[in-house]
Amino acid sequence: MTHRTAIITGGAGGLGLALDNALRSKGWHTVLVDLPGPALDALQDIEGRHALPCDLTDSAALSALCAQIRDHCPTIDLVIYNAGVTHIGPCAELTESTHRKVFDINYFAATRMAQELQADLRKSNGTHLAISSVAGFSPLLHRTAYAASKHALEGFFKSLRAEEAPHDVRVVIAAPSFVATNLGNAQAQDNGIARPGSATDGVDYMSPDDAAKVILNGLERGKPFVPVGRIARLSYLINRASPALFEWLMRRKMG
Repeated sequence: MTHRTAIITGGAGGLGLALDNALRSKGWHTVLVDLPGPALDALQDIEGRHALPCDLTDSAALSALCAQIRDHCPTIDLVIYNAGVTHIGPCAELTESTHRKVFDINYFAATRMAQELQADLRKSNGTHLAISSVAGFSPLLHRTAYAASKHALEGFFKSLRAEEAPHDVRVVIAAPSFVATNLGNAQAQDNGIARPGSATDGVDYMSPDDAAKVILNGLERGKPFVPVGRIARLSYLINRASPALFEWLMRRKMG
């Protein structure tokens, strides 16, 4: 029997591991990709799971990774673009190098990988699953670079959806609100970049397991867009109905 294979970037983090556990419980094989280091080292390969190190912002390393996975797996059926960072701070303090770094991780790493694996997913009639954010469709206070990178990510994958539909390849975007993956473990840098899920100004946090359940339920139900959590659903509806009202509420809650 040929098992379906899912690649999960940011696989050593809270949401990545929650998605891994949920998928393997459904019979999937997974390939977890993350930066080399203690978090990935702790993930020994087990039945149905393989962990691989890669700096996804290194184009040559990314290409080599995709070739390695292709050689190892009979099919590639699902790619979850989950790797990312947050950036918290006022625009007045945002440097160009930091702005570019946020995009390199949150946007370019995902879109380069999507191009690398485009033919593989066409072959399997598989699925691209991009993990965006409420900041991917709405403004978010003190998140100019982060919101811009997630808006760009959504624009890419929404456009890719139209190209891939004739090849029976699905493109799904999931937009969580605040997932408590790194509270108390921000590992914040001097430039404001920090680990995802570490913000202390969030509202109505979800656990990684709950977020993974919502995401995969939306995937199984054939949804093209999955707002993850109560805040994400309300934000999506309010922002569509009245962007001005959403901004006022957002500033009131987060300011």
